[in-house]
Amino acid sequence: MDTGRAAKFPFLRESAEFAEQNNADLEALLTSPSYEPARDRGVRRVMDALENSEVTYTPLMSDYDRLIEVMSYPFARMVVSMIGDRFLTKRYALAEAVRMNKILSGEDRETLLIVSEELGVTSTVDADGIIRMKFPDYLRLANRLKSVDWKLINCDIHSGLVYLPQEKFSRLMQNALQDKIESELPLMTPEEYRKYLRGPVDAVSMALEEAKAKYSPTGGEGMKNEFLPPCLVHILDMSRRGMNLPHSARFALVTFLHALGLDYDGIIRVFSESPDFSEEIAGYQIKHITGELSGTEGYSPPECKTMKTNGLCYNPDTLCQQEWMNHPLTYYRVKSRDRKEGQGGQQQGSGAQSKTDQ
Repeated sequence: MDTGRAAKFPFLRESAEFAEQNNADLEALLTSPSYEPARDRGVRRVMDALENSEVTYTPLMSDYDRLIEVMSYPFARMVVSMIGDRFLTKRYALAEAVRMNKILSGEDRETLLIVSEELGVTSTVDADGIIRMKFPDYLRLANRLKSVDWKLINCDIHSGLVYLPQEKFSRLMQNALQDKIESELPLMTPEEYRKYLRGPVDAVSMALEEAKAKYSPTGGEGMKNEFLPPCLVHILDMSRRGMNLPHSARFALVTFLHALGLDYDGIIRVFSESPDFSEEIAGYQIKHITGELSGTEGYSPPECKTMKTNGLCYNPDTLCQQEWMNHPLTYYRVKSRDRKEGQGGQQQGSGAQSKTDQ
């Protein structure tokens, strides 16, 4: 058994076998003083996801350190599962996957095959290091990557197999691991285990709220109408006047409001201002777009170019016309930031004046 590989890729069956050989079960992980470093490391994995979008990794030389690393992975998954927040789950899955991508890009042929098999991807690696992946697997994993480098026209394809350099293969495995973790979480946490997880869960929950405020376009303060881009102002006005919104406009409005942090009740309240409001119809559309019906994160708001293509770019102002302005959320962030900076300047000015008067 390669204990180094087990520590690098703790989702492997090899990692579970390593833990089993050392009698490292979940009860020992949660209760034994010997595994306190694993519990600390597990919390750190989740914190890394919130703070850095990537789980840190340091090469480990001793089998004990490697065992601690392996056991920290299920502990992190239990903490994430007990919190049960979709934002946290997706961010944690991405952070683990990014870490794996960076390590895997320098691994040997055997490890590449073991990892791809574990992630449900059929691939081969010949003696010259050429990696081949089945065409359907490539399509499934590459369809979210927007760079032209991933377009099929730029791929080397023979007999239903896509030929890939190792760095591109590792990037696709990142998507595969991210999907795997998201599909597996949340785990069912037995009631008898919950008392041991409450401390770590409370610590991560506090960090989660701070992260949500940091990454939210509103800074956790809720939607402010004065920061809305002209396109969304117009769509909201159409909705409030009972005008028939095209599907593209409803989609843009729901995804934008959802990205600002509004929940179902907040979004349905906006639609309820329309004279012909029907909660049954609007509610279904909202739950579908936000992912509540499917259990996924939902869709992202369309970019400015998509809004223009759909005829939804109304009354663009000078900020809209900046060369770098490419998304309604960017507009909102810039507007809210400028307002805060302006208020900060005014407060500083007032303070200086008071000091002079004294």
